[in-house]
Amino acid sequence: MEGRAEALLQDIRAGNPEAAELFATFHPASPLTPSLADARLALAVAHDYPDWETFQQAVALFNAICADRAEEVLGQVRRQPDLLHRRVNGESSNWGPPLACAAQVGAPAVFEALLPLPDQDRSWALDRAILKGRVDMARALIDNGTEPEPGLAIGPCETLNVDGLEFLAEVGVALTDEHGDRLAPVAMLLQGYHRDPEGKHACLAFFERQGIAYPDTPVMAFHRGRTDLLDQHLARNPELVHHRFSCRDLYPLELGCDEDTSLGLHGTPLDGTTLLHMSVDFDEPAIARWLLGHGADVNATAEVDAAGFGGHTPLFNAVVSQACVSGRQLGGGFARFLLDQGADVGRRASIRKAIRFIADESSHEYRDVTALEYGRAFHASPWVSPGALEAIEQVRSSDS
Repeated sequence: MEGRAEALLQDIRAGNPEAAELFATFHPASPLTPSLADARLALAVAHDYPDWETFQQAVALFNAICADRAEEVLGQVRRQPDLLHRRVNGESSNWGPPLACAAQVGAPAVFEALLPLPDQDRSWALDRAILKGRVDMARALIDNGTEPEPGLAIGPCETLNVDGLEFLAEVGVALTDEHGDRLAPVAMLLQGYHRDPEGKHACLAFFERQGIAYPDTPVMAFHRGRTDLLDQHLARNPELVHHRFSCRDLYPLELGCDEDTSLGLHGTPLDGTTLLHMSVDFDEPAIARWLLGHGADVNATAEVDAAGFGGHTPLFNAVVSQACVSGRQLGGGFARFLLDQGADVGRRASIRKAIRFIADESSHEYRDVTALEYGRAFHASPWVSPGALEAIEQVRSSDS
């Protein structure tokens, strides 16, 4: 901790632009000749804490929870009882106070030690336990008298966690959002940010068992991971693997998805693309193999709109995707697969893209770029796969 503050101060004094921006943004006064105390304060505020002492306490507590060191956590909260009610990860963190944080990270010894302590927000802990599918913790909270609140089903749909959904059904909690909408959890499965194909397929199968009827469309077969249903659609439409689908197909209104398709979270645009493009962003390699095995074009281009944007191939989607944010394509495995199948690194496209729910939601334009140029220029780095860029660079080097 102290070393981080000292390093920040050195960077500020050396004129490092990133350090200067952090200091100017997060130090209330931003003095011209900052001291170590100033660097500490800026670092604390940048991490959502009011002062250095509170930041140090929180980091020590968080580290102890993550390591499941129950006695250390109990010692801290006994010395400072208000820590039981303070959010461990900063004032805006939804991981909550220690009991909820223990459920979030999966620290059973800490959870068991904290559970009997009085005057805690157990509802928050229950939300985190169900969100992460920690059924034993959720059961212990309910056995301890915690009443489930409406809308808990949204959490495991956000994380694509069928264990949490099955637990809610077992204990008789309504599988709706807080307003009683039974389609809202399904819409979260389809539109959300997380990428875990097996979890998503299992959750969709769960809701089908609860009586949710899905439209008989190729894109819903895709969402469900059902290549058997894709076989049936292909038999009816031999051009299926070449068809371009819209975001309205991807996020169907009849399953509660938003009218505004931009609320469906993905990386490189999916409007007017093939199922192969979609397979990349949703990290569905089995479906990608099925598509290519049935004649899909690895260099299929997206539709081009009236402003000239579009024309990108699935390789562009492998470079910038929502799957990267979930940590699933950072190594570039999907890009390498496409390259092995003949993806052309020289193809150019023009792309306009905004990323929702980040600091900069403005639309950015990338005109007449290759997949490599697009990835290097993209404005939101967590969506870019370093492994994909490396794989493309390797192909370019071998071709030159």
